[in-house]
Amino acid sequence: MTTDDPSLEHDGSPGRGDRRPVSAADWISGARPRTLTLAAVPVVIGTAAASARGDGDALLAVLALLTALLLQVGVNYSNDYSDGVRGTDKFRLGPARLTGSGIIRPRSVLAVALAFFALGAVAGAVIVVLTQQWWMLLVGVAAIAAAWTYTGGRRPYGYAGLGEVAVFVFFGVVATLGTEFIQAGDVSVPGLIGAVAAGSFACGVLMVNNIRDIAPDTQAGKRTLAVRLGAPRARVAYAVFLVVPYVGAGVVAVAHPAVLLVVLSLPLTVRAIVLGTRRSTSLELITALKLTSLSALVFACALAVGLVLTP
Repeated sequence: MTTDDPSLEHDGSPGRGDRRPVSAADWISGARPRTLTLAAVPVVIGTAAASARGDGDALLAVLALLTALLLQVGVNYSNDYSDGVRGTDKFRLGPARLTGSGIIRPRSVLAVALAFFALGAVAGAVIVVLTQQWWMLLVGVAAIAAAWTYTGGRRPYGYAGLGEVAVFVFFGVVATLGTEFIQAGDVSVPGLIGAVAAGSFACGVLMVNNIRDIAPDTQAGKRTLAVRLGAPRARVAYAVFLVVPYVGAGVVAVAHPAVLLVVLSLPLTVRAIVLGTRRSTSLELITALKLTSLSALVFACALAVGLVLTP
């Protein structure tokens, strides 16, 4: 999944950006730093679910976080490359992307994406070796394949409105339960509900990003779920994605009352919903995206503390 950074502007035409020297800031912007919280959220929740049962493992948790972060950066660069060479970004009027703006050669962006995928694969392989759960290699292959085919390949599923499905599966179910499983050997009900929460927040981030891009995506033939639903229903879906985690937390709180600490994230979430469900400007939607990402992290940390305090 990738979202946009407003720090760079361009005319939306692939290959026609200024051929200025590439800076570290360009590469950092291309990595989409604000999406990295969504890689951390499921690891935090999964580790808390395992720790609440006395099965937390710091080394495996760090390796899981490293794997998630590396793959997230890889998919962001991969999306930048694929959208750029496909010509989708020529319809964009907003933040620049590395490939679409022409400031960096497509092959360079692809090489960096593949490098991060490789590093993520190595970190994941270390987990497999330490846990002896060899079948998880298939999970890793599936995750990388999903990352690439989101906007890459002949039939990218991100162009067919299936982005939220993949995001929910990999940023929610797989990442959260995978993190719990490698530490505890199985999964729990709090872990399952936490996986739904993590996946829902990730879907919210993707949805609000795509709401902003409905017009240019429609021109480019990119049929995201937001495009398919249309702006009014897409806004409703965005709100639902952000409400679901709190419903789940309420269920978990029956056995783990301290989980109600998640209300600390509510002000951020409510503000994000307000911005994301009205006829907001592009900058307001970017703010909603930032708030959603931050709210997800605060929610995850509060949920983790609640689980550990009342195991």
